[in-house]
Amino acid sequence: MVLVPHVLSGISIVLLVIYGIDVLVGGGGAGDGFLPFDAMTRGIGFGFPPIILSFIAFFMAKNPPFKGLGIMLIITGALIIIGGAISMTSASESENTTRMAGEGGALIAIGAIIAALGAIKIKKATSIAS
Repeated sequence: MVLVPHVLSGISIVLLVIYGIDVLVGGGGAGDGFLPFDAMTRGIGFGFPPIILSFIAFFMAKNPPFKGLGIMLIITGALIIIGGAISMTSASESENTTRMAGEGGALIAIGAIIAALGAIKIKKATSIAS
């Protein structure tokens, strides 16, 4: 049975994968990937919605706790952390070093929070199943 929180989390993962592939293909430049967007537009369209959808999915699925949703949230958090780390490493090559490092650090923190929410879902699901 597919539930709305699972669908939201799945959409988050798909958007982050598309975002990541575009950055890898284009090297992070404006319009260099397969999406014709600059970095800010790409981040707003493909990076910000997964963050919001992950929080909505977590709070929407209060009872019963879902182990699968927890795993999906951990995957989403990991993808966001990877994106933040890549952003921080590319900051040394950019003229906007301070801004890029700050954004990368914020992404790592947000990804860690989402992954922690996933861990909470898994812990609640396993404690109820026991």
